[in-house]
Amino acid sequence: MADYLPQDTPSMKAVDLMEREFDEPTANARVMIHHVSITEALAYKEKLEAIDGVTEVTWLDDVIDVKEPLEMADPDLVEPYYKNETALISLHIREGDEVETVDRIYELIGEENAVAGEAVDTAVSQKMAGQESFNAALLLIPILIIILVLSTTSWIEPLFFLIAIGVSVLINMGANVFVGEISFVTQSVAPILQLAVSMDYAIFLLHSFSNHRKQISDPGEAMRRAIKESFPAIAASASTTFFGFIALSFMEFGIGADLGLNLVKGIAFSFLSVIVFLPALTLMFYKWIDRTQHPPLVPKWKGFGERVLKLRIPVFIALMLLIVPAFLAQSQTSFVYGLGEQPETSRAGADAAAIREAFGENSTMVLLVPKGDPGKEEKLVQRLEELPRIKSVTSYVNTVSPAIPSEYLEESAAKSFYSDNYARIILNAETDSEGEEAFSLVDEVRRTAESYYDEVHLLGESVTLYDIKKTVERDHAIVNLLTISSIALVLLFTFRSLSIPVVLLLTIQSAVWLNLSVPYFTDSSLVYVGYLIISTVQLAATVDYGILLTDTYRNLRQEMPAMEAIKKTLDDKLFSILTPASILSTVGFILFFTSSNPIVSSIGLLLGRGALLAFGMVVIALPAMLILFDRVIEKTTLRPNFYQGKGGC
Repeated sequence: MADYLPQDTPSMKAVDLMEREFDEPTANARVMIHHVSITEALAYKEKLEAIDGVTEVTWLDDVIDVKEPLEMADPDLVEPYYKNETALISLHIREGDEVETVDRIYELIGEENAVAGEAVDTAVSQKMAGQESFNAALLLIPILIIILVLSTTSWIEPLFFLIAIGVSVLINMGANVFVGEISFVTQSVAPILQLAVSMDYAIFLLHSFSNHRKQISDPGEAMRRAIKESFPAIAASASTTFFGFIALSFMEFGIGADLGLNLVKGIAFSFLSVIVFLPALTLMFYKWIDRTQHPPLVPKWKGFGERVLKLRIPVFIALMLLIVPAFLAQSQTSFVYGLGEQPETSRAGADAAAIREAFGENSTMVLLVPKGDPGKEEKLVQRLEELPRIKSVTSYVNTVSPAIPSEYLEESAAKSFYSDNYARIILNAETDSEGEEAFSLVDEVRRTAESYYDEVHLLGESVTLYDIKKTVERDHAIVNLLTISSIALVLLFTFRSLSIPVVLLLTIQSAVWLNLSVPYFTDSSLVYVGYLIISTVQLAATVDYGILLTDTYRNLRQEMPAMEAIKKTLDDKLFSILTPASILSTVGFILFFTSSNPIVSSIGLLLGRGALLAFGMVVIALPAMLILFDRVIEKTTLRPNFYQGKGGC
């Protein structure tokens, strides 16, 4: 996760500085060994040091002389490393080798012992990303086929949808070779998300083609008319999604930009595939569609529009009453800024829980201050030891002595604490890696150090997550503003109206707020990266439903009164909206159920629930708003040509 932070954040500067000044890196994993003596623990330490990919191993013998009786040592120094015949060994796993190295550690320690930490989380995420995407696709494709068969009147037509969008997904994945590398979140989410959000382009086109085939015998002419008729809706839908995903590319936190760029490419490829490749494919094999016709498998929901409109006033009042609480609740949700906890059903999650149970919460921070004033360093260390939640502080001045110049010792004895220019102080805290308590401690440690030194550098998992928190909170305002403004502009040019973009955005944004408020009301935490991404993705992907309904209503409104127009729109387009909403929701819930990665899982849950909420808002709340604001829309739309006969709203 730290790789996606801007290089000018304080924690990244501190990491770069420590890598330049010190040979020994910070620990990013911990191994717990049960039922071992001191001698046996030292043997395990040697075996861990011998594993390729492990670059540094630290244990009790690096802090005290383990040849002396442990009863004589300070318990505060011993217990973080060894208690109840259980050893906790810290190590650093080389970046880029996490998967192979963690597998070797598993082989060494067996099932009865445990390993956890940043490197383990990274290894699990990288290892599972490709496999879980494949598993999700295996589960998703049959469900998609069922949904598409129900929404069409040809057994073969769903295959055309999947081929057209599937080709664009494969091209987009192949184009990643020119990007260099992509995040595990992008690898897990982007292909399936691209499939879900762009499937409706193909549905719009082939449904229009099917309707024109009933009136025109020439398939080529029917396709030309279908392209002409459906192009505005497809272009508007693609544009809103395209610009929504572009907004993600402006995130400082690299995962958002990585996913945004990938989805922008994907939407462009999907649009071209539907407009260029799908018509050619359909015209080549339209006879297959004719030969595999079947009666509609789902009955038409005639009268649905009339029933919805009877509730328009209560629905509008309910919407107005829900918006404010939902908006306030989603802004008060408790967030997780890292990967989130691995599920305890997984090896990584169970190991992390076992280590917490045996040794308590632990977070390590490293403080770098200018070298050269042992007296000042000793005072700082004493102050740090007095801070609440600090278990231990390890430095030259309290491990060796401030009275002994480091130059008088062997280089190996001092290199852990001093470089040519800096002193290194290691702090172990009784906090989780993130949360209000951990972040408050980061601030307190930094303030304490700055009261002694003008130059202070702090690093560690808590510090990195603190910087991620600050970065993504800034991103949220920027991304939301860009998403809403870019989609509003697309809607403005599509409908040539000042009021329609407001009505559409209010409808979909209300669904977003309702979706994101659920964790607050259920008192659960939400991975912030998932929250940030979904607040953009849900708006960009589901506004298509509103575009289709509003565009149909606007056209019918030129021929009939508002009430009749909205009734016919709902009766005609309900299933056309339900199909992509079902696909997007299914994709989300499949990601939620199949992914062990907390970020991907949270994106899936939010996406699945968000698609259903957006569908409900579009088919229930949006018609009510279109009717209630019919006159306002007419006055604020360029050349609306609305029907002026009797029976209007």
